[in-house]
Amino acid sequence: MCKSNLIGGLIMITKEEACNALTMTDEEKFQILQNVIIDYDHKETNLIQILHMAQAIFGYLPAEVQRFIAAEMDLSISKVNSVLTFYSFFSTKPKGKYTVAICLGTACYVRGGKDVLNKLKDVLGTDVGTTTEDKMFSLQVMRCIGACGLAPAMMVNDKVYKQVNPNKIQRILGMLK
Repeated sequence: MCKSNLIGGLIMITKEEACNALTMTDEEKFQILQNVIIDYDHKETNLIQILHMAQAIFGYLPAEVQRFIAAEMDLSISKVNSVLTFYSFFSTKPKGKYTVAICLGTACYVRGGKDVLNKLKDVLGTDVGTTTEDKMFSLQVMRCIGACGLAPAMMVNDKVYKQVNPNKIQRILGMLK
């Protein structure tokens, strides 16, 4: 059974533990989460850090994880849910292997970002804020990714693609599989 590591006051999950999370049972994941909550002294002031760790363990924060955290920390479920829904980093839905984000900031929109988004929806067969059935792709819209000179821009996980047009979508997505 893995246990979280306390390093310099910060709780760390090792890279091995994060990779193993994919093959762990839910029981093992909940045990690690319980250890994290214990390491953070069950304090409400540490809720955001605990939610970050829970998302690292489970990949997202479904209702059963929220209920577990609330029970372990003696908080209401609504308190836990209100914190996680306030911050856009947290997700209550599973994410795909690849997060595809099209920029729709002014420069990207004017240069065809909306057309790229429509092509992505068509090719992926999904809508913004959802994940494909095969769990390969999650589609998101961003207001600005700071790449206005590369417009229209798109990100796949942490990689930025510049001057994307609808004709490039199939090739970009095909390189990922």
